[in-house]
Amino acid sequence: MAGTTQESIKDRTLGSDQPPGRSAENVNFLETLKRALQPGQVADDEETLTIYSADQGPLLERHLPLAVVWADSVEDVQNIVRACAEHEVPIVPRGAGTGVSGGAHATRGCIVLSLERMNRILDLDPDDETAVVEPGVINAELNAAAAEHGLMYAPDPASYKMSTIGGNVATNAGGLRCAKYGVTRDSVLALDVVLADGSLLHTGHQTFKGVAGYDLTALLVGSEGTLGIVVGITVRLKYLPREVHTIAAFYQDFRSAAAGVLAVGKARVQPAIMELLDNGTLVQLDELNGSDLQTRGKSLLLVQTDGFGAAAEAAVVRQVLSDGGATVTMEASEEAEMLVELRRNSRGVEVDDEFRVGEDIAVPRSKLVDFVAALEAMAERHQVRLKVVAHAGDGNLHPTFWLDRVDPATDSDALVRLNDALDESIRVGLKMGGTITGEHGVGQYKLRWLGLEQPEPVRELQRRIKELFDPAEILNPGKAI
Repeated sequence: MAGTTQESIKDRTLGSDQPPGRSAENVNFLETLKRALQPGQVADDEETLTIYSADQGPLLERHLPLAVVWADSVEDVQNIVRACAEHEVPIVPRGAGTGVSGGAHATRGCIVLSLERMNRILDLDPDDETAVVEPGVINAELNAAAAEHGLMYAPDPASYKMSTIGGNVATNAGGLRCAKYGVTRDSVLALDVVLADGSLLHTGHQTFKGVAGYDLTALLVGSEGTLGIVVGITVRLKYLPREVHTIAAFYQDFRSAAAGVLAVGKARVQPAIMELLDNGTLVQLDELNGSDLQTRGKSLLLVQTDGFGAAAEAAVVRQVLSDGGATVTMEASEEAEMLVELRRNSRGVEVDDEFRVGEDIAVPRSKLVDFVAALEAMAERHQVRLKVVAHAGDGNLHPTFWLDRVDPATDSDALVRLNDALDESIRVGLKMGGTITGEHGVGQYKLRWLGLEQPEPVRELQRRIKELFDPAEILNPGKAI
């Protein structure tokens, strides 16, 4: 696969010779699909199937889809869904494949429906402060277009330069700015959705307020493609701040930095960004960038205030953090802004595998210090490595547990220790009033913990909602619920 680009892969089409072992029924289905689409929209070569068979989440087992199908329009999506419904073929919707919970992993006998080519900004109204986009629009591209009018699209996951708005909607993505501006659901006004029978549904409204009927838009945001396939999104835009102040505060331990988060809250200042990085993360940043962050502290709290009151709020934050023992940048700092960009752009240099697992646990902010202490203790007890970054403003932590240089012959219990630490982190987070996922979604990987958070009556109600929207269970089966 070396040297092969995704663009070249997209142009490969099904040949006349079908792979060995493909059933006559599958061949008939794929021919039906091809007739409904244009050349270049269906591929089934092994390389393409492998690339599109998984997102960036841990892979429990790999299934190759029957085909990868690219939709160019709403009508394409409807035709694809109708063909799949007729032949009872599951559909796994996919944006950019940047998810980390396995929500876009292929399932047995499915097609992967890629929406990446539906990437147009259909409308951007600076007076109404709204935009209408197709699902394949990249988050950063929408922000660039909005910035020309002094506006921004507030949700900004770390993958914002790669992830699509449709994928953000599927998982109700958060990001660095969500402490002040909320998550994706808070910015979505309306959706166009293709249902499991191929029909097109419009939900929501063009206005900022609207309470007629049940809020189906809110239900669909975060449903991970299990209720319908989003083909159009109307979003609310926010004002692009004219003034931004960024503060870097170094601490000698992670728990003191976590306590600094609570101190800022008690001062009744609402930063746009509060990011917390532990020593392991600072070491990694130093290795990648040749910096010397770890010589200045063992933990880093990055705070950004914005808007017309940014300077006054930053002055309060600096004083509060200094009083708490931090070494604080006392004036505008290009380095602090650079550090925020490093944090914003990073997805981690490692890919999760059986020896390294990152998580997405949120706890009430008042429990942040306690949870950090518990994570450190369990890592030591289970003899595994730990690093933590956190959207500290809303209590959303991303702990990563891993093992170095494991030799299965001499360290047979290594994976047991790793998984025990991971399971304990989930149980402790829930006991503190937290959740198994703050922004990444349940996908396929976290289904094993869902029952710990949601009681059976709640899960049964969700199954009944799924059955109502998707009675044949062809929409992203085995995910989210």
